[in-house]
Amino acid sequence: MKRTKVALVYDFDETLSTTYMQDYLLIPELGMKPSDFWREANAWSAKNGVDQVTGSMYYFTKIAEERGFNLTKENLSYCGALIVFFKGVEDWFDRINRYGRFWGLDIEHYIISSGYEEIIEGCGIRKFFKDVYGCAFAYGEDKHAVWPARVVNYSGKVQYLSKINKGLGKFDDKIVNEYMPDEERRIPYTRIIYFGDGMTDIPSMKMVKNHGGNAIAVYKPHSRHKAKAIQLLKDNRVNFALPADYRENKEIDVVVKTILTKISTERDLEVLKRREDKKKLDFKG
Repeated sequence: MKRTKVALVYDFDETLSTTYMQDYLLIPELGMKPSDFWREANAWSAKNGVDQVTGSMYYFTKIAEERGFNLTKENLSYCGALIVFFKGVEDWFDRINRYGRFWGLDIEHYIISSGYEEIIEGCGIRKFFKDVYGCAFAYGEDKHAVWPARVVNYSGKVQYLSKINKGLGKFDDKIVNEYMPDEERRIPYTRIIYFGDGMTDIPSMKMVKNHGGNAIAVYKPHSRHKAKAIQLLKDNRVNFALPADYRENKEIDVVVKTILTKISTERDLEVLKRREDKKKLDFKG
């Protein structure tokens, strides 16, 4: 039997990594503390009426130029090598893929993040993802970042989620909003599990949940972030609010495996129902 495709879709910062990806090395390389950089970048965005995600990308190019830092693809990729992940993340993908195969499922992993594709490309877990949808820079002739090429915010995350659902390519922007019957969609929302932690994830989490899939709000264990995740659960925007611990037999592991088992069982039940429907059509009595 052909394996049934399932998509596990993740935000990155504070969902898989313990903090923002830029905080580990990029911002310190600019000679700043992360808290100072984000405060200044957000203030600049507010003053100039710029979306925070777009504004922070511009602010990186501004500070890098002022301080003589080479903001190149290579340097951004190197910043990915020092990312610290929550417990269990690095062996999560192989483990959950094996579980899926046991139940006849083909699990695909995706990232949809307001972080930077260039940094994610350099991190140790990049090899596990079928695709990564994140912010990215445009580069000048000197190979330095000069401007945001792609920005992923609230609405952008929903667009990329729709592309996964429909089986479209990353740059299929013109046709993403065209109508497609549910039965023609590559991975229906009922077979999507979305992991997120922040405000930019809310539209995507709610969209998955409302279409019969599962959305998981994760939070840093033993932190004030738990209240935010529980509030999303209370507001009916997610199915689960769980600590970001991906080790075997921890809550995320148990919940996701249970969802996968349910997907497999429902698929098998549908096959049996179709067989019975065929009996009715073939019966000549």
